[in-house]
Amino acid sequence: MTEPRKTSIDLNRLKIDRDLKSSSSPGWKIFLYLLIILIILSSVWLFWFKNRVEKITVTEVQETVYRQQASVLNASGYVTPRQRATVAAKITGRVVELFVEEGMKVQKDQLLARLDATDARRELDVARADEAAAEASIADLKVNKEEAGRNLRRMQALFDKGMISDQERDSAQTALDSLEARIGAAQKQVEAVKARVKIYEQNLDNYTIRSPFAGIAVSKDAQIGEMISPISAGGGYTRTGIATIVDMDSLEIEVDINESYIARVSVGQKVEATLDAYPDWKIPATVRTVIPTADRQKATVKVRISFDSLDTKILPDMGVKVAFLEDKNRDTEAPRLTLKSSAIGKTGDSAYVFVYDSGTIQRREIKAGASKNDITEIISGLKAGESIVDKPSDHFKDGMKVKIQK
Repeated sequence: MTEPRKTSIDLNRLKIDRDLKSSSSPGWKIFLYLLIILIILSSVWLFWFKNRVEKITVTEVQETVYRQQASVLNASGYVTPRQRATVAAKITGRVVELFVEEGMKVQKDQLLARLDATDARRELDVARADEAAAEASIADLKVNKEEAGRNLRRMQALFDKGMISDQERDSAQTALDSLEARIGAAQKQVEAVKARVKIYEQNLDNYTIRSPFAGIAVSKDAQIGEMISPISAGGGYTRTGIATIVDMDSLEIEVDINESYIARVSVGQKVEATLDAYPDWKIPATVRTVIPTADRQKATVKVRISFDSLDTKILPDMGVKVAFLEDKNRDTEAPRLTLKSSAIGKTGDSAYVFVYDSGTIQRREIKAGASKNDITEIISGLKAGESIVDKPSDHFKDGMKVKIQK
C-alpha cells in the first residue's frame, strides 16, 4: 500500500504586498468620494422632483342641452339670386374692347365692353355740323333783319315827308317781317337739329356697355371680334350678351312645395337649410314670401326663403335641402357633456384627461365623441362640473402635485 504524497505549502506566498496596497489606495478613495457625491445629488433631485408643484390651468366639464325646432315639412330646391342679368347692347355690333372676366366684382355703371362705333360717330359728326350750319344761318338772318329795320325807318321818314308812296313803305315792312319769320323758322330748325344730335349721341352711347348694378360676373359670354345683338341672328355666330352679372347680396332659396302641404308654410317661418355641397353645415333662414299662384301641371306652389346671413361659400344654382320648423322650441335630445378639445390627450386610439382634485391630478381614461369649434363631446369617463387640466404636458404623472395658475 502506497502512502499518500504530502503536499508542501509555501506560506510565504500568502503574504500581502504592503508596497502594492499603499500604491493603489488613493484611487479607491477618489472612486468612493465620487460615489458618495452621486448618491447625494440623486437624493436631492428625487426629493425636489417629488415635492415640486407644477402650475396648471383648468377647465370644467360642461353639461349642454341641445334645443332645436322640430321639422314640419322638408323640401329641396336651389339657391337663386333675386337680381341676375345677362348684360347686352341695344344694337347689333362687333366687340372691340372687353373689360370683364368671370368672378370679377363690378360696380354699378362700370364699363364692361365697347362695340365698333365708327358709323355712329360719323353720323354724330354730321348732325353736329348741321347744327353749326343752322346756327350760322340764324346769325346771317339777324344781320339782314337789322338792315331791313334800318331801311324801314328810312322809308317811314320819307313817307312822313310825302316823298314815297304807301307801296314803297309797305314793301320795306314786308321785307322786315319776312326776315323775322325766317329767323323763327331757322331757330326751330336748330332745335330740331339739336334733338337729332342728342339721338345720335344716345346711339353712340349704346355702343358702350355698362353694368346695370353692382355684383359679380359669373360668366363671360362674348369675345373681342364677335358680333353681339339684342336678338338672336341665328347661325351661332352672333352673341346675345356680353356677361352675366349676379348680385350676391340677393341670394335666396327657391323651392316648390306640393299644394297639399302649403298650409304648413307661412311668411316669417324659420327654416334650416343644408347645402348639398356642405351637408354638415346647418344654415338658418326665413321664409320671405309664398308666391300667390300654383303651377297647374305640377300642383306646386313656389316659396322663396331668405338666408339670415350670407356666406361666400353660398353660390348661385347650388342644390339645397330645407326643413320648415315649428314655431316653438322643444328638447329633442338628452343633455350632453362637453369639454375643451385642448384638455384631451390621446395615445393611439384612446383618449385621456388629468382630473384636478385638491392639489393633485389623476389620469383618467375617457371616451370622446365628435368635435366642433374646439369643443369635444364626452361620451363616458367624466361628470359635469369636474375640473380638468387644460393643455396637459407630456411629463404629467398620475398623483403629481399641482397648483392652479391665477
